[in-house]
Amino acid sequence: MNESSAAEPSGREEPAFLARLAGYIADALRYWEPRRLVYNGILAMVVAVHFIAAWPGSRDVLSLDLILGLFILAVLANLCYCAAYAVDIFVQFSGMQRQWRIGRLVLLTVGAAFAAAITHFFASGLFGR
Repeated sequence: MNESSAAEPSGREEPAFLARLAGYIADALRYWEPRRLVYNGILAMVVAVHFIAAWPGSRDVLSLDLILGLFILAVLANLCYCAAYAVDIFVQFSGMQRQWRIGRLVLLTVGAAFAAAITHFFASGLFGR
């Protein structure tokens, strides 16, 4: 075996790795994307509760700038939601898929609760309550 063949892998491992990665990504997408609606619904509910609780004062702060700010925060919240993919794919590569079924639910619950708490503080500041 010469040095060049030792430094360059045969290439057989790469397709197997990519196939495994593609399978894990597909599995993560099937799990997380339908639940994104639940996540966004929870955050929208937090904002709506603050908006209603601060009524009629919240009506006075309603503006295009506020709506654009909420849009930016919603996009950022969804970017944070994508952090679940990194955790999910890492755990799937570890070979703990069976245990991960419960772990996914825990991650979703804790992540949604954390995001709801952050949303609560932002909404409190926006609507003055």
